[in-house]
Amino acid sequence: MVEHLVVMGVSGSGKTTVGRLLAGHLDRVFADADDFHTATNVAKMHAGQALTDADRSPWLQAVAAWIGEYDAEGTPTVVACSALKRSYRDVLRTAPGRIRFVHLAPSPADIAARMRARTGHFMPPELLASQLADLQPLTADEDGVTVETADGPEETVRMVLGALGEG
Repeated sequence: MVEHLVVMGVSGSGKTTVGRLLAGHLDRVFADADDFHTATNVAKMHAGQALTDADRSPWLQAVAAWIGEYDAEGTPTVVACSALKRSYRDVLRTAPGRIRFVHLAPSPADIAARMRARTGHFMPPELLASQLADLQPLTADEDGVTVETADGPEETVRMVLGALGEG
């Protein structure tokens, strides 16, 4: 069975950076789920409006379809996707293969500092509170691990690989 990793967490948690590094370490195809958002969703977030579950539904379905395309080829993937709620992860789990979640869980203060420091991203720091409110951590019956991020991305990747039994 082909394994697909979904690196999840709130905006600013390091999903894209850690996901790209994981994909490189594991020789997997990488995608950033942000690239699957519609222009309408991006405009809403850029304007400081939190997305609704209805806004997210086609986006999550598109990410699951992308995973499915690679699964059909037998190619494992890594995708950076917020996957904040269990219901969102349930949509992603409709993709074929083994879907494993890696929840990056830095402190809210660290996340806020990262969001304030980055430039050119459509997600403003003002939406962090709504993301933290929506976040439903992985439960024991979900296939995945939770990792508090380390001082740097490479150390975080090392921790993730160890938690997944890959390191």
